Amino acid sequence: MRQHFTFLTALGLLLALVGCDRGLGRDLEPSAANLPGSAAEANGATTAAQVQPGFICGRITTVDGATYEGRLRWGGNQEAFWSDYFNGAKNENPWAVHAPLAQGTKERTSIEIFGVAIGGRDDSTKLRRLFMARFGDIARIEAHIRQVEVTLRSGTVVTLDRFAAGDIDDGVRIWEGRRGGVDLDARRIRTIEFLAGAPIASAPDRLHGTVRTRHGNFTGLIQWNQQDSVGIDELDGRTVHGERSLRYDTIRSIARQSTDSALVTLVDGREMVLSDTGDVGRHNRGIYVDDSRYGRVLISWDAFERVDFSAAGTGPAYSDFAPGHALAGSVTTRDGRRLAGRLVYDFDESETTETLDAALPGVDYNIPFRLIASIVPRGREGSGAGRATVILSNGEELQLERTGDLGAGNAGMLIFIDGRDRPDYVPWADVEQVDFDRKPSSNRP
Repeated sequence: MRQHFTFLTALGLLLALVGCDRGLGRDLEPSAANLPGSAAEANGATTAAQVQPGFICGRITTVDGATYEGRLRWGGNQEAFWSDYFNGAKNENPWAVHAPLAQGTKERTSIEIFGVAIGGRDDSTKLRRLFMARFGDIARIEAHIRQVEVTLRSGTVVTLDRFAAGDIDDGVRIWEGRRGGVDLDARRIRTIEFLAGAPIASAPDRLHGTVRTRHGNFTGLIQWNQQDSVGIDELDGRTVHGERSLRYDTIRSIARQSTDSALVTLVDGREMVLSDTGDVGRHNRGIYVDDSRYGRVLISWDAFERVDFSAAGTGPAYSDFAPGHALAGSVTTRDGRRLAGRLVYDFDESETTETLDAALPGVDYNIPFRLIASIVPRGREGSGAGRATVILSNGEELQLERTGDLGAGNAGMLIFIDGRDRPDYVPWADVEQVDFDRKPSSNRP
């Protein structure tokens, strides 16, 4: 991701970057590099009451036993908030042992001579899955040589492949007390324990607003171009007078004008057209919106029409994230059977904090299962017959493309029925409808 020097410098000046709830002011190792310009260095000692609750906070222990505690940001300038996502690749699929057609889930890459396999191996990649969880849903991360163990707040432990691409490889910047920022290489990190922080009066607001698309409007926290997330980040572009950089907190709205340009209206009423950069136009990688109705959506430039910014704050605190629980409900088959119990969706998702990944043209949805009441793979009669129907807990119905978690590549449903030794398996092609049990509603994210 890009670095904006003005963003890092201003962030250091605005935030009291200190430890979380305990253990302030530990001595840093001589090799640790402090970032310049931190408020802690300029103003002396700070207190635990000066940590903004929307920012990720935690305690890091290194492989040589050193301990750091404070506010965290992945890769130095990437994920910084509890509602951001931690990504990786699962080391193995614990549900694969229940696949009734195990041979159908493997691809033979060897040849046999007189019954002896020569070269290659059995490839089980069809049941391999990626991992994605909000930082607010995670309790602990422990890094080993070959794997990474992620403990969710529900107590579930997910094992990730250390050699696969993932956020753990980006390293972490941590701000600890008056010492300022320290960059920790991923190879030095042994454990990260996440901690709740307390609010401060001065911190940059996150980007928030309503994004209009041809598929409807989405309102919530925003990451522009998949990276710019606070008001002091900058929107870059080219005007008729040359290059221009605008702080987002000076912008009222951005409206798509063409494939390569946008009309930007400032808070003071001035307007200008920006074009031909990665921030606006076809090279924009998309706009994330954390909409409370759907979880997170990613909107492409082609689907984007306009965004109107509004005040927000820094988003939910760690305490706002309720621990997930096991998926439960029923599966109705196309031949009329109904199987009820604990559910595993697509041989992967088994908790309410995990997400259904589906799409419309130009809009990708990551919907936590806690927000979903039912899924009808073949949709309803009429205009939605070619799509899948996802019925949300609030009663809203989404007609989504039959791709991703709703497509033919779905490995099917496991249903763990009480009193049975093994789960029932229903291939995705045989699923008529999935209904999820609901626990008492919560206002938590």
